[in-house]
Amino acid sequence: MQYAIIGDIHSSKEDLEKVLYHINKQAPDAVLIGTGDLFECTISKRNITERKYTSLSEVMLLPDGFKELLTFPSVKGNQEERILLITEADDPLLKMLSEMPEKMELGNAEVIHGHQWTWGGEPWSLLKADTVKSLTFYGHSHNSGLMHNGKKEDVLFEHPYFIGAGQTLVNVGAVVDDREWVLFDSTHNTVSFMKVE
Repeated sequence: MQYAIIGDIHSSKEDLEKVLYHINKQAPDAVLIGTGDLFECTISKRNITERKYTSLSEVMLLPDGFKELLTFPSVKGNQEERILLITEADDPLLKMLSEMPEKMELGNAEVIHGHQWTWGGEPWSLLKADTVKSLTFYGHSHNSGLMHNGKKEDVLFEHPYFIGAGQTLVNVGAVVDDREWVLFDSTHNTVSFMKVE
């Protein structure tokens, strides 16, 4: 079975349309899965107060027709968490955000946004990942990456990487700006990094 895994869209309708078109050409039968941060929260972490907003238009970017492109399941990212934290409204979209899971299983693999892990350093990067499965797909940093048993691998696009024994972390990259995604073939146990040119 094939999975097209995308994330960090941040409300960019144009970038999402390009990636979805690319997926349809490269892997038309793949099941789409999101790693979170589908939306862009317009209130930064440092500007959060006790104030609760009563309209989603006050706290997020929502281009016309964007929501209709989100036909796939996704885990919750830090952008969705922030929107939920600062908004009190009777809106079906808010209900959808609240129902997004923190993690999702894909057979022997899992999907998580990754903001729950430990990040830091110079340059800012992943320091510690708490995982359950041997293969984990995530996002958050907007940088495509492959780490196997603690060793970082060079990322080549459209090159299938065989996922062997041990712990593998796959950062699927960002749809916004970079137009990147990952194709996971669970039958052949391969991961391919993809990019719209």
